Amino acid sequence: MQVQNWKEQNLKVVFTNGVFDLLHVGHLKVLEAAATCGDRLVVAVNSDASVKRLKKGSNRPIHPQVHRARLLAAFRCVNAVVVFDEDTPLSLVQQFKPDVLVKGGDYEADCTDSSDPRYVVGSKDVKLWGGQVVVVPLATGQSTTATVSKIRNS
Repeated sequence: MQVQNWKEQNLKVVFTNGVFDLLHVGHLKVLEAAATCGDRLVVAVNSDASVKRLKKGSNRPIHPQVHRARLLAAFRCVNAVVVFDEDTPLSLVQQFKPDVLVKGGDYEADCTDSSDPRYVVGSKDVKLWGGQVVVVPLATGQSTTATVSKIRNS
């Protein structure tokens, strides 16, 4: 991955992660906001196996990881996409050492309790090496889970 080269060029690397199943405008808003926090945006995508463990069971994700990764890579604001199989992106955060860690939604940048659902995984590490953690508010009414429910009920 090019992250090390970017860091050697003193480019500010931004990292975010998620499932990104059934992409919607809320996802795009978070990605665009993340991209404005630095020079290069790396997006980590949960693998299919990871989603099945963490999300709603065997019928999620709707789209396979290769499709989700390709769609994300097509966005102008995204510079690199990596798929990860772990339950959290912590090892990638530690490997890439981003300057900025971005999450969208109900997270809190200052939450230090890793058992709290508002905790941003990797935030302690990023702050240790002098980086920053940014939380982008979610777009109102945008939710993959709500979309899936709406489709099932129609």
